[in-house]
Amino acid sequence: MVIPTLNAASMIADLLKALEDQTLKPDEIIVVDSSSNDQTQDIVCKHPDVKLIAIDRKDFNHGGTRDMALRESKGDFVLFLTQDAMPANAQYIANIMRPFDDEHVALVYGRQLPRDDARAAERLVRSYTYRAQSLHITKEDIPDLGIRAFRATDVCAAYRRTAYLEVGGFENPVLTNEDMFIAARFLNAGWTVVYEADACVVHSHNFTFRQQYKRNYIQGVEIEKHQDILDDAPLTGEGLSMVTYTLKGLARQGHILEAGRFIIDCGFRFVGNRKGTMDARRELKHAGKSE
Repeated sequence: MVIPTLNAASMIADLLKALEDQTLKPDEIIVVDSSSNDQTQDIVCKHPDVKLIAIDRKDFNHGGTRDMALRESKGDFVLFLTQDAMPANAQYIANIMRPFDDEHVALVYGRQLPRDDARAAERLVRSYTYRAQSLHITKEDIPDLGIRAFRATDVCAAYRRTAYLEVGGFENPVLTNEDMFIAARFLNAGWTVVYEADACVVHSHNFTFRQQYKRNYIQGVEIEKHQDILDDAPLTGEGLSMVTYTLKGLARQGHILEAGRFIIDCGFRFVGNRKGTMDARRELKHAGKSE
């Protein structure tokens, strides 16, 4: 089990306790802390069976840091959680490991349930993205699923080590979506990716408009740079489907003001994504001319 942390003092103790109380306990827990300036490292050190790796904050990136931690681990299967993803029950690890009984499965990711304080729109977005039905995905499903075939999340995921090493692991550096890109490589290499709806964590965000813009800008940059492994799958259709689902849900629930806020939120998402996409295209074009 690998958990990257940064200033996680308010949540890391509860998370470690939840992992230690699982019916299927992790053989090891590795916390990679990016030089927190709160009590995160002190709290982790109170758990003698947890390995703490401290890195400089400037050295963290989503792909490289996780790759380093995976290679420091010893198990045949390596699980990832973020510091703010709390297992919904004591069966989380058992449930996310179950699909690996199929030797063709390389990656399993779980279901994210909203926190109690999640906005109404965020709750609907979670229910759209992380549904109650599990899904086994192979290369043959890519034409039908499009970008959804590559949807995976290291918020709560598990990897088969041999498959991970076979496809070269996470990129280093990569700003975001390292999970999506390795899922694409798994599928293209003939492996199976599983969404396991019974493996649940509680995880959601109430992002500000500025945070949504920044998040979607970075995603736009990285997804544009990786269109070759994503089979040029368009994002637009999936995004419109999510927006329609959420607005209809808000209307049914009578959240008219929230629907208006969500429309503005989607505008920031769209503009951020488009700006990131265009900047990445200019960078790639410039790099091509320089070669």
